[in-house]
Amino acid sequence: MTDHITRDPIYETVSRDDFPAMLDVNRYGTRTDAFDGIISATHDHFWDPMDATYLDFSSPFDITKEYLMPPETIPELQSAVADKLDEGQKIKLANESTRWSLSSILHGEQGALSLSASLCHIMVDPGAQEYASNQTREEARHVTAFSRYIGTRWGRPYPVGEALGNLLEELVGAEEVYKKLVGMQMLVEGLAMGAFANIHAKTNDPLLKRLTQLVMTDEAFHHKFGKIWADKTIPKLDTEEHNRVEDWAAQCFETVLFNLINIRQKQVIYEQFGLDWQWVRDACREVFTDEDRRDTLKESTNIFRVLVKTLLKSGIITDRTRPIYSHWVDMEEMAGENEDMVGYAIADEGIEYLRTLNAGRRVIGQK
Repeated sequence: MTDHITRDPIYETVSRDDFPAMLDVNRYGTRTDAFDGIISATHDHFWDPMDATYLDFSSPFDITKEYLMPPETIPELQSAVADKLDEGQKIKLANESTRWSLSSILHGEQGALSLSASLCHIMVDPGAQEYASNQTREEARHVTAFSRYIGTRWGRPYPVGEALGNLLEELVGAEEVYKKLVGMQMLVEGLAMGAFANIHAKTNDPLLKRLTQLVMTDEAFHHKFGKIWADKTIPKLDTEEHNRVEDWAAQCFETVLFNLINIRQKQVIYEQFGLDWQWVRDACREVFTDEDRRDTLKESTNIFRVLVKTLLKSGIITDRTRPIYSHWVDMEEMAGENEDMVGYAIADEGIEYLRTLNAGRRVIGQK
């Protein structure tokens, strides 16, 4: 495939319409073992969103009286917006904001499902193809799980925001495989790991806490798939190729930082309260400055901090684009951190829980 940038045959691809290439008799015997570890671990983190043993969607939670996420995590409630609302309305606005965030996660999971399925059509190596098919199945259960959660608590999700929708459309439809792998497996999965870790740490809903942990048991491996690509590819790129990957990653970072969760993207929420979204935006700007944004990026579970760490530890960020990130994050401090991503520990704990839960249960396909 033209322009997809790879330096290792395990990531070699063909056109999505070139099915005859998949029937090449020489292809079947060239399976890599690079992904065997994350493939064989699949059974360790098996869970079924349709089985109440794993997630009991009948678990009660009164969203009219209880905050799903603490009010201090809702920017609007730290501004003059709160002065216009009674306590019931504050709870409703906070929970609608959480609904919007979870809807974005749901749309992101659908994007990941569609993208990983598309990799099955173009990856030549049988091992890479097997991994992509495993991830497709796991992303499908995430879509089911978040759909059920949102359906249980609210009935239906919010439509996808313009910024996220455009990014997902670009990634799923991209011809360049580096955009699929860097964009989805590293950027979007990095954002997801940060979001799940943050929700898991702070939510007041035990069902949502368990849901995010189970999803993280899968996402930790999806994130590693992109890291394998980076380890095998980035050091071998020439200057022009590295610049292309680096510039595109920086562009994606700025797009999501300034657009993913801004007030304009969320304006559908404020109509329910008779609030003009531009007034809400101005009210939030009065109390949430760039300095405040930098402070939030100091939190280990901040989604954008996780994204920057992913890019830095993968060797994608160099001195060329470092200033873009250092305006928001202490890059020297981050460089000294280990390579473990936020959420890995939570995922490991979840895997141990699933091993215990699945012990003695019949494995699918086993008589």
